[in-house]
Amino acid sequence: MSVLILNGSPREGGNTQMLLARVLDGIQAAGGDAEVVRLARMRIAPCTACGLCERAGLCAFDDDMSALAARIAQVRHLIIGSPIYFYGLPAQAKAFVDRCQVFWSRKHILGQESACRGRFGYFVGVAATGGPKCFDGARLTLRYAFDAMNIVFRDEVVVRGVDARGAVRKRPESMQAAFELGRHIGADP
Repeated sequence: MSVLILNGSPREGGNTQMLLARVLDGIQAAGGDAEVVRLARMRIAPCTACGLCERAGLCAFDDDMSALAARIAQVRHLIIGSPIYFYGLPAQAKAFVDRCQVFWSRKHILGQESACRGRFGYFVGVAATGGPKCFDGARLTLRYAFDAMNIVFRDEVVVRGVDARGAVRKRPESMQAAFELGRHIGADP
């Protein structure tokens, strides 16, 4: 599979999961397939800034992030879905991003240029607030994480004003936008 979907929401069956399911529907409608990973079910320790990645290009922790990082290196498309908590990513998604420091260290400190090229990243976000800048924090964080992984940010689907579980289903235009995003990704193996 050339598509990996990371669900950064701690809420099982929430709006993020529903929107990502539509992305997956679109991918499959275009003849593609994807692996879906819920970050809340993974054991990803927070970065402790020990500096091992800066010296050796390795992380000191041997947890689920190790296998996830190896998987990320193999995919062409990485989709990260997340709700917005206080104009940023929730702890589960942020722990993943912080552990991407190993990619950043390899690239910027150790000068290890990745052979991975032609890879694309996408953001699927939901927020309870309707604020015009509510996605800015998450968007910037993910763009820098994608860059560290040699992934070019390509597109996003963001939905404001959805809080209650299932509220995103009452936004057919947003559900369709998620499906169309998936369809475009699925058509680009």
